Amino acid sequence: MDKTILDQMAMQRALTRITYEIVEKNKGVDNLVLVGIKTRGVFLAKRIANRLKQLENIDIPVGELDVTNYRDDISHEGSNRDKFNNDISFSIEGKRVILVDDVLYTGRTVRSALSALMEIQRPKSINLAVLIDRGNRELPIRADFVGKNIPTSKHERIKVSVSEIDNKDTVELIK
Repeated sequence: MDKTILDQMAMQRALTRITYEIVEKNKGVDNLVLVGIKTRGVFLAKRIANRLKQLENIDIPVGELDVTNYRDDISHEGSNRDKFNNDISFSIEGKRVILVDDVLYTGRTVRSALSALMEIQRPKSINLAVLIDRGNRELPIRADFVGKNIPTSKHERIKVSVSEIDNKDTVELIK
């Protein structure tokens, strides 16, 4: 049985709240960049950047990070880390990076993203923004900015849909 947790308006409100919290915690947007974890994290990062543009009248760079080759729960035999599918066309050296993802679950994707970012350059700081935190962490990682906490069992799934690729904005709990 599927249950809609966030509809389009609730998702928009959650992202707006995250945006305000980012501005407040960072005392503005100086030296700030957004990096979305592929795939849906990229679209959420772009939405946050658009909201920051409306609020602060400044364009915040948005990068795309593919963490596939950094996962510790996937076999990498014969893989080559040089074959990244990243699009970070700006320096993150000394910047305040906001890493954006759709769902925080075990923490393994975020750990992979941290490894990938540190291999690119050394940012001043990295904060994590997620639309959904579903608990059940396997690593000591927590989000700095959370749209909604949805405690789940290991048998449940969270499905985030974004209009850019799924033609709708929803978050569903799949039992």
